[in-house]
Amino acid sequence: MTDELEEYILNHIDAEGALLAELNRSTHLFHLRPRMCSGHLQGRLLKMFVRMINPGNILELGTFTGYSALCLAEGMLSGDVHTIEIDDELEDFIREHFERSPYAGRIHLHIGDALEVLPTLGCSFDLVFIDANKRNYVDYYNAVFPYVNAGGFIIADNTLWDGKVAEELPKLDAQTAGILEFNDLVAADNRVEKVIVPIRDGLTIIYKKPGYVSE
Repeated sequence: MTDELEEYILNHIDAEGALLAELNRSTHLFHLRPRMCSGHLQGRLLKMFVRMINPGNILELGTFTGYSALCLAEGMLSGDVHTIEIDDELEDFIREHFERSPYAGRIHLHIGDALEVLPTLGCSFDLVFIDANKRNYVDYYNAVFPYVNAGGFIIADNTLWDGKVAEELPKLDAQTAGILEFNDLVAADNRVEKVIVPIRDGLTIIYKKPGYVSE
């Protein structure tokens, strides 16, 4: 993907919207690791996934500054987005932007460890977006799977991890090791159908088969 081709794509898809553009800009100005923000292209793709799936409820693990949660909520016709962020220092920034959105009423921000918050939510989900600590992806997958309705989807971000998943590395850092373990787990999981889309840092789309019977 060249810069010129990316610019062409961005000029030929739906506009980002003023609030999202401001949020993206503020994330890059005031926060560490701004690359974690989904951004225009991925944000429009997430919204389109929601349009296609029409989920009743959505779960997001890893809010960061709130960009992806806003895009997920924008695509919904009804239902709620539950988004979980472990970094409490981000809470005020996230809430400020959520409250300015016309979709604020359907977004529920939870501050804490996703593995601890998840059992307290009291609902199941038709779509889960995983974009949190990469070393914990396997734990997140195993934790959310029982809460995903049959025929529902899990989308995992960063599953190509700057191409490191296909490199011969002398020593694996914990994040890369976590992504590799997750990718192998999903690839071998007969309860789901899966595909990796090479957009940005890789999105894995996972479909939970209805009526799966273990072999």
